[in-house]
Amino acid sequence: MKAITLDSTKNSNLLLTEVQEKGVSEGEVRVSIKAAALNHRDEWCRQGLYPNIKDGVILGSDGAGIVTELGEGVDKEWLQKEVIVNPAMNWGENQKVQSASFEILGMPGNGTLAESVIVPVDRLHTKPDHLSWEEAGALPLAGLTAFRALTYKGSIQPGENLLVTGFGGGVAQFAVQFGLALDAKVSTSSSSKKKLEKAHALGVTHVFDYQYSNWTSKALTNVDGFDLIIDGAVGDTLGQLIQVAKPGGKIVFYGATLGNPSKLEARKIFWNQLQIIGTTMGSDLDFKNMVSLVCKKKIHPIIDRVFKFEEAEQAFDRMRDGKQMGKIVLVP
Repeated sequence: MKAITLDSTKNSNLLLTEVQEKGVSEGEVRVSIKAAALNHRDEWCRQGLYPNIKDGVILGSDGAGIVTELGEGVDKEWLQKEVIVNPAMNWGENQKVQSASFEILGMPGNGTLAESVIVPVDRLHTKPDHLSWEEAGALPLAGLTAFRALTYKGSIQPGENLLVTGFGGGVAQFAVQFGLALDAKVSTSSSSKKKLEKAHALGVTHVFDYQYSNWTSKALTNVDGFDLIIDGAVGDTLGQLIQVAKPGGKIVFYGATLGNPSKLEARKIFWNQLQIIGTTMGSDLDFKNMVSLVCKKKIHPIIDRVFKFEEAEQAFDRMRDGKQMGKIVLVP
């Protein structure tokens, strides 16, 4: 079968190649992939910035397709079902935190950027009927991360002021859409006028261009502070987020693309009773509830562009350069 693998001998560190299909073991299924999507972790793997990197691994965490083969002990009703794959492997029983054996599909184990993928049957969820294959393939990892950040960690409530930073990326676009679906008053930020216009069209109340130093003053004037802030950058922008958080508010971050902050306004954090909370991916319960919300509210993931597997280098470069507005999808 065709698959996109990591290959450090290539200039792109990617190789579209034929790989031998493995057999399906007890409790597993084979899913014929109709669409898969990129996440930042795929690009970080390409750059060698992720743990346990090894050549030959099939990349990709997001995927949707049709179940074509069942392992021993799997209910026959799964055969030929249209499904999405939960890429969070071995979360464990503790809703608070993942287990020591937790890993994400696509590194160190083979992922979804292939004509088929083998996963445990408990990773499957029925594909929402209102989603296209491309939309379904774009949902899992970023949707799960955004949902947990908003609900379990952020405890968002109807009518609360929500700020989602960096609109345009996968997690941020889902956080905005889920926030709107949960009746929050949603604001977002970006350096792209086009992305901010798209956010407005979705129903976002206020948008801010974080390139301007006065965006925090504008936010405080227009919104009077945020009950919940969802962020994936951190770095020295954390100080700005602390400024615009309401007393008693929460800042939940799911990534740190800008690295660690050079300083921390500790006094403002404790005096304003702020909570700074880390999160990543989500539990099986989070995934189930995320899919339920997507179905109930008929939420459609925003698709940036769809590439063929043969165009994988272009797709990865687009992710690397931050040009996307929504999810980048690949199809076999």
